[in-house]
Amino acid sequence: MNDPSEVKAIVTPTSLSYRWVATGAQAEFLNEIARGRLIGQRCPRCEKVYCPPSGNCARCGIATRETVEVQDRGTVITFCVVRVPSENIDVPLPYCSANILLDGSDMPFIALLLEVDPERVRLGMRVEAVWKPAEELGPTFENIRYFRPLAEPDVPVEQLGDWV
Repeated sequence: MNDPSEVKAIVTPTSLSYRWVATGAQAEFLNEIARGRLIGQRCPRCEKVYCPPSGNCARCGIATRETVEVQDRGTVITFCVVRVPSENIDVPLPYCSANILLDGSDMPFIALLLEVDPERVRLGMRVEAVWKPAEELGPTFENIRYFRPLAEPDVPVEQLGDWV
């Protein structure tokens, strides 16, 4: 059982190729982000706004149909200082990944947070999106390159509600 010649694990390269087609609320979101706009959908019962929209309220389990514009500014509600490199992210270490509650939305939006020393990031920090140039926009989340701090006062942690 503890024979050192016994194979315990092997490393095998794998890949998964798939094709996903956005429909409904997701397609509408991608069409709007290609125009440099963020949208969400409001639940008719609890009135929570979801961005990006999925077409259903996660809380009430009913369809969301009312489209609302969401701002590309928001508040940091949680964050993580990343100190481990990734082959998929070409950003100097350390950097921050943050959950941002966009103005007009009730669902956090996860994004890269740059143009700030990670040690200076804090809950309640106000941030804004840095977009790709208009001629490079397409139907993708990658239109927002990252978020950066705004010269606005922090939102008091007590006002962040259930998110902290």
